[in-house]
Amino acid sequence: MNVVQSVDSVALLPAYLAAGTAVLVLITDLLVARPRATIAVAALGALGTAVGSALVGAGAERRTFCVGADCSWIFGGRAALVGVVVALLTVGVLGLSVPALRAGRSPVGEYAFLLACSMTGGVVLGAAGDLITLIVALETLTLPLYVLVGLRRGSLASAEAALTFFVVSVVATTLTLLGAALLYAVTGGLHLDRLGALLAEQPEVRDLPLTTAAVAVLLVGLAFKVAAVPFHAWAPATYDGAPLPVAAYLSTASKLGGLVALLAVVQRALPADQTGPVLALLAVLTMTVGNLVALRQRRTVRLLAWSSVAQAGYILAPLGALALAAGRTDEARSAAYAAAVAYAVFFVVLELAAFAGLTALRPAGADGGTLDDLRGAARRHPWRAAAFGLALVGLAGLPPGLAGLFAKVTVVRALLDGGAAWLALVVALNAVIGLAYYLRVTAALWAPTTTHGPAAALAGGGAPGVPVVGVVAVVLAVATVAAVVLGVAPQLVLDLAGR
Repeated sequence: MNVVQSVDSVALLPAYLAAGTAVLVLITDLLVARPRATIAVAALGALGTAVGSALVGAGAERRTFCVGADCSWIFGGRAALVGVVVALLTVGVLGLSVPALRAGRSPVGEYAFLLACSMTGGVVLGAAGDLITLIVALETLTLPLYVLVGLRRGSLASAEAALTFFVVSVVATTLTLLGAALLYAVTGGLHLDRLGALLAEQPEVRDLPLTTAAVAVLLVGLAFKVAAVPFHAWAPATYDGAPLPVAAYLSTASKLGGLVALLAVVQRALPADQTGPVLALLAVLTMTVGNLVALRQRRTVRLLAWSSVAQAGYILAPLGALALAAGRTDEARSAAYAAAVAYAVFFVVLELAAFAGLTALRPAGADGGTLDDLRGAARRHPWRAAAFGLALVGLAGLPPGLAGLFAKVTVVRALLDGGAAWLALVVALNAVIGLAYYLRVTAALWAPTTTHGPAAALAGGGAPGVPVVGVVAVVLAVATVAAVVLGVAPQLVLDLAGR
């Protein structure tokens, strides 16, 4: 019997490109020791990873590392979408980091290497076909972020944020591993599709108390990763203490990775009748608490952090329809999964544009400041403020931010198709609450400046001697254009999300 498996290297090409980028960054930093060369290699490698993911995903679904019908690597349309988005987010965050890196706030080689390693985890995560690959990929995505959060030299806030993030993530990882171990003890399987088939075909196994405990523990562990209430407390403190570009990556790529992991186990492995009620409760708590607490925030990054918590609730909402029999039909489930992925993609693009706008309006290396620091910024930098405002309006779900509008419409439509009209009503009510703080920030950009001195000098990135590097403006422009394009042609994302 031949125990040597054939490996489909074409299917693994995106992972090769992402991991190769990390290695090349390390070698470039060691041998060339020029910050520009290191950043260029990281950016080109991330772009190559995006192109490779798109090319591989354009064909038929590819599988490798298979035992019979069970495969550990499955690269299809959705995996390609995740790979492209994570790689492009990495390029964007690298661009936003240029001013701080030029100012010597963080070591360039280590910074770019850690970002490339995290990107590798995100690319692998989208194609994971078993729990081991999924958890290892999720940790590969997350582990470098502990260091990136605390990498800013001489910042006590960054060190505290890194420690908070590390402790919470260790707990989350422990719970996720415990849930996976309990599922293996009950079923003897680790591949997601096999787990789903076993639990569907053997009701006596699904109804065991140990199975229920395994499902609950696994969901709780993954809920930490998406900052779902009540497992969210780490997010605002971590975002606010991290450098702005790292906070942007946490709020986009990291959250997308957590959602992809959660969606993979819910869609393919866990019983829908057990996960549906839990996800519905998490969605309601997450969007409601996130929006209500965001109303009270005065610090810009904390407001965006609580907004990100609320947005996680919108992402989870379609999965809450699985709590009802009408939401567990094949058609309703497919619509719910596609809506969750599509909303996540729309959200991360708008969120990156929002962080890019904030970075462009603040001095190089500065934190997000307060809302008062942004007052009148549009009078000094109209185009940057307009792009920032468009991203905020899009996150609120209002025109002309059509990407955010279509995202919320997609979620509500999926909930109505699944018979969860009550949950659609909760989403609509929370969207109205969210308007208050998004429009408050947007209005502050055009409000007359009432302060003088340091706060007024720093607002709008206009501090003397600290110019905004052009690459930040480029990232802001590209993210804004991407948000506009997605708003005009949202069906492209929905089609890929449904594959």
